[in-house]
Amino acid sequence: MYKTQDLHVVENRPLLSPNQLFEKLPLTETAAALVTQTRDRIRNIMHHEDRRMLVIVGPCSVHDVDAAYEYAQALVKLREKFSQQLEVVMRVYFEKPRTSIGWKGLINDPHLDGSYDINEGLRLARKLLLDLADLGLPAGTELLDPITPQYIADIIAWTAIGARTTESQTHREMASGLSMPIGFKNNTDGSLQAASNAMLAASQPHHFLGINQSGHASIVSTTGNADGHLVLRGGKRGPNYEASHVESAAKALAQQNLNPRIMVDCSHANADKDHDRQVVVLDSIAAQVSDGSQHLMGAMIESHLVAGKQAIPQQLDKLVYGQSITDACVNIDTTAAMLEKLAIAVKQSVADKVPNR
Repeated sequence: MYKTQDLHVVENRPLLSPNQLFEKLPLTETAAALVTQTRDRIRNIMHHEDRRMLVIVGPCSVHDVDAAYEYAQALVKLREKFSQQLEVVMRVYFEKPRTSIGWKGLINDPHLDGSYDINEGLRLARKLLLDLADLGLPAGTELLDPITPQYIADIIAWTAIGARTTESQTHREMASGLSMPIGFKNNTDGSLQAASNAMLAASQPHHFLGINQSGHASIVSTTGNADGHLVLRGGKRGPNYEASHVESAAKALAQQNLNPRIMVDCSHANADKDHDRQVVVLDSIAAQVSDGSQHLMGAMIESHLVAGKQAIPQQLDKLVYGQSITDACVNIDTTAAMLEKLAIAVKQSVADKVPNR
């Protein structure tokens, strides 16, 4: 008989089940409280019941958990410093969508050597999230593989659906069952339609194939997730962070009875792939907030210990500690200045609305 399947498959390795990972790295009371409270605060910001701004800030991707933890130790101090104006959540990205080829993230290839030790990648990811929670620092991520949430989503406060996956039915279905607020990015050409369609689709119930916590294939039924919002990240036609873009997007969302509150991604096409231009984008956001914009709910910043980016060297001991191996980032000092500027804008906007006594 002719062979008709697995013609391009060379190996199938067992994947540990979510329950096996939970036994080794259980959710702590500290982490559960932090995640629950942060999700609630983000929802309040989304609906303008909390006048602060949400900031998702951190490395483009995590490739070194030690450097990520050191970065977190610096960021948690900024979270505390600006807590009256900002809800700071660390960007902790373990999966990277690729336009063509390249390293696909800590979970997929944690050793950076093509060994694809996914079981170890899942362990490292979950351990880091628990460590961050112990610091008092909530985490946000982009969920790419629909199986991954079963292993780490219980420790995630906010999730992104990226520009390359916002049109994907699989990701809209996955989002409908997630337990946290979700930011849907406009797609790479700059169009908002895919993101608004995704927000609508994810808000509805779905039935799809997945795995349960025992690792068995299952039919997943969801209620829908109404806590979706738009993330403007620019596109091939240019940036979309200025006041006119924000107002136009908010109007389009309102016409579809979707949440008109918007987050702006300071990086990617909005920064024209220049990490230093994130400062310019943040300046615009701060100015809009100071001017009384009711549409902006937050910002995303790509930031690490060391500015810029590096290629993965053949000798891994040559890696620059604390520098991104994917998109270039601003450093922690620049991040502190950016957060301070945004906090001042929020403080001013709130003060302007308090009547004189």
